[in-house]
Amino acid sequence: MTLEMGLTLGILAAAILLFLTEWLRVDVVALGVVVALMLSGLLPAQDAVAGFANPVVLTIAALFIVGGGVVQTGLAGWIGQRILSIAGRSEARLVVVVMAAVALLSSILSSSGTVAVLLPAIVSLARSARISPSRLLIPLSFGALLGGTLTLIGTPPNIIASDTLGGAGYRPLGFFDFTLIGLALLGAGILYMLLIGRRLLPASQPTRELQRVETPEELVALYRLPDDLFHLRVRSESPLAGRTVAESRLGQDFNVTVLEIMRPTQGGARARFELWRGQRNDAMSRLAARADSTIAAGDVLVVRGSAGDVGHAAAYWNLGLQPAQPQDESALINDEIGVAEILLPPRSTLAGRTLVEAQFGALYKLTVLGIHRPGATEKLDLKRMPLRFGDILLVQGPWRNILALREKRRDFVVMGEPEAAMGAPARRRAPQALLILVGMLALLAANVLPIVTVSLLAALAMILTGCLTIDEAYGAVDWKSIVLIAGMLPMSTALERVGLVRVATQGLIGLLGGWGPVAVLAGLFLFVALLTQVLSNTTTAVLVAPIALAAAQSMGVRPEGFVMAVAIAASLAFATPVASPVNTLVMGAGNYRFADYARVGVPLILLTLLISVLVLPLLWPF
Repeated sequence: MTLEMGLTLGILAAAILLFLTEWLRVDVVALGVVVALMLSGLLPAQDAVAGFANPVVLTIAALFIVGGGVVQTGLAGWIGQRILSIAGRSEARLVVVVMAAVALLSSILSSSGTVAVLLPAIVSLARSARISPSRLLIPLSFGALLGGTLTLIGTPPNIIASDTLGGAGYRPLGFFDFTLIGLALLGAGILYMLLIGRRLLPASQPTRELQRVETPEELVALYRLPDDLFHLRVRSESPLAGRTVAESRLGQDFNVTVLEIMRPTQGGARARFELWRGQRNDAMSRLAARADSTIAAGDVLVVRGSAGDVGHAAAYWNLGLQPAQPQDESALINDEIGVAEILLPPRSTLAGRTLVEAQFGALYKLTVLGIHRPGATEKLDLKRMPLRFGDILLVQGPWRNILALREKRRDFVVMGEPEAAMGAPARRRAPQALLILVGMLALLAANVLPIVTVSLLAALAMILTGCLTIDEAYGAVDWKSIVLIAGMLPMSTALERVGLVRVATQGLIGLLGGWGPVAVLAGLFLFVALLTQVLSNTTTAVLVAPIALAAAQSMGVRPEGFVMAVAIAASLAFATPVASPVNTLVMGAGNYRFADYARVGVPLILLTLLISVLVLPLLWPF
């Protein structure tokens, strides 16, 4: 082994260790790989940073924007609801429809975004059919992963596989080149789930009813938020007059949340009294309760809290107290402000910390109204209870701040489709989003322009037509994934230049080549399927695709099937709840245990291995 090989292996081993331990964020690790390759002299600077200009990276970023426009306008939820409307009440039929529906959407949109949008509807379907959600949610997750194998844009490994072939002088994979093998895998997956998988799924009842909720209004009702709303009138002699909401310390000291400030605008004392008694609401203005909002004498604060806490605050600050009126629910939900559920994934940095320690309100400009913990029956203390993986926070605040949490994918998963309740202008752009999506798919299918051109054109159209703003477009991009891909692509280049790809290829062929190309194909598939349970599918594809290409070339066979096998296997993260975000997303809602995924997923991995080994040589003869 040469010095260059040792250095490259050392950098790769360090990166994999950091990926597994998550001592650093994956995008930081990827940037570290770029710097290490330059400092070690393994790659010149222009080659080490070439990943940031790679068409694969630009394509995936543009597709994030297109998907953001589809979700932002409510189009994704509408399509999903129309498909699920034919599901019926039979468990078998529900499994088929759910897996087919989520696969269809995830073939053109982000799988995690698709599952987040459909999850509440699926649980609602399970409840109406009187079956446990745990019977449907793993099929939902696995269907989304299988859907990524249906088209070129279904998942980043597919695009990486196509680019690997194109970079070696072969024809890049087309939009529908994955479709036949993808349909075979999806069909086999549905049959497996109907005949075998359902017998392995738990039938546990959910620890909560909340996931059936589809609208913010239902969230308000189920959390019984109206029962916790009160009016606090600021008397002229109250020491609270002239202070800001932050200075009142109502939240910190009394566990009382100020939702809105109602300020009389005309009519003097009589109008204030009528407003206070709930007899009129025309002579008032409703102001958002921000931390720097100043409270004036005569204001009526719409607050949320227990009766005891609100009464304590009223006595301390010399405030008048009265139950809120029905119309005060608008302080919780309107076109600008709303509520949503936020799930904490396994690697959330909030785990182990209280909301106060995490400075949740200050950082995210949102108020936590409640916490649900699967298995917990007692009410959790919002200020003192350390958070855990699987906790679901009910947050309230500006819609834009709720949607901004989607950018924090390591820390939060936003449940459902909150933008559908915003009443924002983007919702009226759903027809334009549909036309852009259909046009993009038509151009990709016709193969008249490179995929990077088509995806960038569609992303630009989404912005110019108002389906999402430029700021929302930036927010729709998963920049961590983009940096990860851009940073790991040079590692693939380095592995090839120092000869490690050749060494790995010789070892693979020496081990399995005696049994023929099919055995090598099976070995590649199984290796990638195991690796993707602990590494991201993108990282796995970047590292192994060049080896698959070199193995095919050294045996003198067509490489398309080998490279495609890597892309497919990289997306089959069935065996653990943390192997893919979609598995994590359904874990709490289905009340699953870690072992449930392995029990159902490992046989499915072996089945997809068998299908791929049989079908790929037929599609791409050796």
